[in-house]
Amino acid sequence: MRRLRRLLAIYHVIGRYRLDLLLSQRPLWLRLLLLPYCLCSPSAERGERLRQALQSLGPIFVKFGQLLSTRPDMVASDICAQLRELQDNVAPFSNQQFAELVEQQLGAPISELFADFERSPLASASVAQVHAATLLDGKPVVVKAIRPGIDNIIDSDLRLLATLAALLQRFLADGRRLRPVEVVEDYRATILDELDLRREAANTNLLRHNFSDSPQLYVPEIIWSHCAQRVMVMERIYGVPVTDIDTLSEAGVDFKKLAETGVEIFFRQVFEDNFFHADMHPGNIFVDVSRPQQPSYYAIDCAIMGSLSREDRYYLARNLIAIFSRDYEQVAALHIQSGWVSDSTTIAELSSAVRTVCEPIFQRPIGEISVGLMLIHLFQIARRFEMEVQPGLVLLQKTLLNVEGLGRQLYPELDLWQTAYPFLQRWLKKRYGAKGAWRQIKEQLPDILEHLPEVPQLVFAGLKQQAAQQSISRPSASAAKPCRAKRWLGGAALGSGIALLSTTPLQLLVTQPLSHWPGAATLLIASGIVALLMA
Repeated sequence: MRRLRRLLAIYHVIGRYRLDLLLSQRPLWLRLLLLPYCLCSPSAERGERLRQALQSLGPIFVKFGQLLSTRPDMVASDICAQLRELQDNVAPFSNQQFAELVEQQLGAPISELFADFERSPLASASVAQVHAATLLDGKPVVVKAIRPGIDNIIDSDLRLLATLAALLQRFLADGRRLRPVEVVEDYRATILDELDLRREAANTNLLRHNFSDSPQLYVPEIIWSHCAQRVMVMERIYGVPVTDIDTLSEAGVDFKKLAETGVEIFFRQVFEDNFFHADMHPGNIFVDVSRPQQPSYYAIDCAIMGSLSREDRYYLARNLIAIFSRDYEQVAALHIQSGWVSDSTTIAELSSAVRTVCEPIFQRPIGEISVGLMLIHLFQIARRFEMEVQPGLVLLQKTLLNVEGLGRQLYPELDLWQTAYPFLQRWLKKRYGAKGAWRQIKEQLPDILEHLPEVPQLVFAGLKQQAAQQSISRPSASAAKPCRAKRWLGGAALGSGIALLSTTPLQLLVTQPLSHWPGAATLLIASGIVALLMA
């Protein structure tokens, strides 16, 4: 019965705000279903109507709208702009409930856990509530707790959202294009992750560790003795909200430096650490103004984090460089090499599509070119060629848009690419240059040596397979002999080098620099690799 009432409430909201008009094609059955509301002509724009509808449906739908605002690859820009204004304006639950929850989760009375505990909340959102406190040793902290009973509300609303998504995808012409089932599943994973504060605590701790050597970003310390599944306690930070431009101006902050620092932080998280804060909206970012000419950031709320595979990071970096070099053939080739698009895609076809979208963008002033939107356009094109966008790449494009928008709010003339390009060049050289390649070989050497006894059997099997293939289709002797000779020489050199290395203690190979390795072995391995590549 409760679910039926909720479904009727959703029906009323859809009709009242005429959300059916958001669809490009409305089937007859939907028009008949909403006939009682068809006499009402909407006065507000479509994005505003959707925002008002989600707000009226409650906090879970508000958070769903916030997720949609991060998907400009699927949702029109005017709708995204309205959805970004959604805020969790949720009434706080009682102080007594909060205290009882903390005591239950941490197994001790409030008086034994904290020297001081503020009864009025610092913030109240749809999923959690935050209070200030002081530890027994005098350290200021904040206490975050999950709302009581939120599990049942989330479960009920997620079921309804999944049902509506399935109906939309099956019966509406726009259903396949909008992929509502995929969006709801993405939302389910996101919001369920937020219900376990141990996950957020672990994320926060790792991000803090990654930037422990950096003056650019400070992440609060987690108080592990005061953490549980539904309660998390962390160091309290005192910074200026990044959107408080007046206070930052009064402090004499260098806005250009502040904006560029934000870009550097983001690219370091993505490419060097492979662990990036994927919820970098203004409410989670604060500024340390103690050094106004070298300002730094505070980051909180690490519930949603992203990462990419080694291959995706490599191809993403090269794609960005190729795009801004306007080398569209290289962009197309990278998409095909990475497996982001179908194998049947041709370089000419894909490069033409990329050129058609990117060239008009490059005609704008450099300060108006959005790298985030460029990436979104790139993924939109790739989808036409059967690209399956990974969740990590979706989080990346969302976060890049947030970083870029925030940077331009601080410093409108921000040229994100001027900061990003040298970073990506350094990263590629460090990771995939000669030194980086040798470093990766050294890292993988213990595995190579472990499987060394299997090499003769694999070589024998490979030779048998090659002989069988040659008996079916034998190339001309003049073409086959040089390639076969190179393969034999390369294999012999590589095998000899590995054999020589196997006589060196493994500890020395792993711990000593490359210059201390046996010179003959290193030369043989390098020569073997080159010969095999040329074969």
